[in-house]
Amino acid sequence: MEDLQEVLEGIVEHVAPLCRDGAVASYIPSLGEISPEKFGICVAMADGEVYGAGDWQEPFSIQSISKVFSLALVMSYDYDSIWQRVSREPSGTPFNSMIQLEADQGIPRNPFINAGALVVTDRLLSLTGDAAGSIRGLLRLESGNPAVDIDAVVAASEADHGHRNASMAHLLASYGNLENPVDEVLAAYFNQCAIEMCCEDLARASLFLARHGVAAGGTPFLSPNQSKRINAVMLTCGTYDAAGEFAYHVGLPGKSGVGGGIVAIVPGRCAITVWGPSLGPNGNSVAGIAALDEFTTRTGWSIF
Repeated sequence: MEDLQEVLEGIVEHVAPLCRDGAVASYIPSLGEISPEKFGICVAMADGEVYGAGDWQEPFSIQSISKVFSLALVMSYDYDSIWQRVSREPSGTPFNSMIQLEADQGIPRNPFINAGALVVTDRLLSLTGDAAGSIRGLLRLESGNPAVDIDAVVAASEADHGHRNASMAHLLASYGNLENPVDEVLAAYFNQCAIEMCCEDLARASLFLARHGVAAGGTPFLSPNQSKRINAVMLTCGTYDAAGEFAYHVGLPGKSGVGGGIVAIVPGRCAITVWGPSLGPNGNSVAGIAALDEFTTRTGWSIF
């Protein structure tokens, strides 16, 4: 295999022409202002080594990647009881669709579509009293960066344009699948999605999933079985209704966000973060998926 730093630099060069394919997430106005030509990649190894290239030190809005950490926190407090309220199946529909939610009588298909994430956030709010603050605290601790924070402008922008998420929350509440007031759940959800991190911080923060649940300090955060389960749901549901294509091309558990970030896990070896703001039709970074495809091809690091 090539030197890992050379691999990453080659990938940045390889995907540069793709950075203008797709479109930034303009339905959240503050995200629509980001240059589509940005791209960064970082690999954080389980032994502590970190490699990066491109715009890997520039903070971006992690958006739905936060759902991985809210799920991990809920499971760390409450083991597996969340699965009584959320399923683990791919949706086959857009991440913000409400069609299945009504058909399934208020039980979301998985924790990574918006409806499922609202239920997980609701449970975390019940467990901690401050869902977004708990996620921010975990990200600060695991990344080693105490400056990780919520972008208040992005959070406000999402709240001002979050009518569909509000509709989902009210529908969940109508089926008895929210424990807290809708407004409180929505506020927590918008804040967690508006957390800003760079590729390095996010890759470091995700390493517990590569270390079978072991946190940055060397103590267990999740059991190996819980870590395995989160990785499994990331593989099957982490890139919405493009999860099959992602598994086919990349071959790793991954979670995307409409801020253009994607986290991917090589169990036992490393966590990878890519960031490219231009999104394809399924809400996933075009350059990011191409970069991860190139990475697993060049390195041979895959779960298959």
